[in-house]
Amino acid sequence: MITQEDIMNLLDSCYEKCLNGIPKVSPSVEDMAADYLKKHKSTEEACRAMLRNQVAKCTTSGVITGFGGFITMPVAIPANVGSVIYVQMRMIACVAYMADYELNSDQTQTFVYACLAGVAVNSLVKQAGIKFGVKFANGLIKKIPGKVLTKINQKVGFRFITKFGTKGIVNLGKLLPGVGAVVGGGLDLVETKIIADRAYKWFLKGDFSVKGEAEDETIEIDEADFENVTENGESK
Repeated sequence: MITQEDIMNLLDSCYEKCLNGIPKVSPSVEDMAADYLKKHKSTEEACRAMLRNQVAKCTTSGVITGFGGFITMPVAIPANVGSVIYVQMRMIACVAYMADYELNSDQTQTFVYACLAGVAVNSLVKQAGIKFGVKFANGLIKKIPGKVLTKINQKVGFRFITKFGTKGIVNLGKLLPGVGAVVGGGLDLVETKIIADRAYKWFLKGDFSVKGEAEDETIEIDEADFENVTENGESK
């Protein structure tokens, strides 16, 4: 049985490899972003080009099979699933890096997870008083209390557990369960495009609303969780 801890271990493993890259397989997020930024006049243009290319790569199974079993995962999770999550997480992290978010911070890492899982955090953002432009986003997100991040991570974990049910893998590349699982047609193109659009809106535009998400996906935070944060996001 897959647990929330299994899911978070998988996400943490993927995130570490996103930041550092995988030798002979993929560069670090920093190097990936730098390559696009030097080829385009603005950050927005570079980001859109990166997202287009990543989504396009998802139409072929090669983007998955090329990674192999590089991630140490719980036995219950097929190896290819880790590759799917890695590709999508790396795309999100690259957007965050281009928007000057500190990828090594717990806050940014949690928001990358939430973006990947499709967990709406606009309620949290409103309660934190974070009505920011991109220039202020990174600094204000650092003010979010640790226990709020914990609640988001719990929601993310449970969100992913629903995708690893007893009936097989859902919305993650339409993988066949079991050893030797194969990918038919690459990643789920529609889901990856949704994630790409969400990442651009969240990190480049500072808009954390999530259209079409169910009410139960929204993170509800008690006022006490923000007892040390003012309406402007500053610590008291």
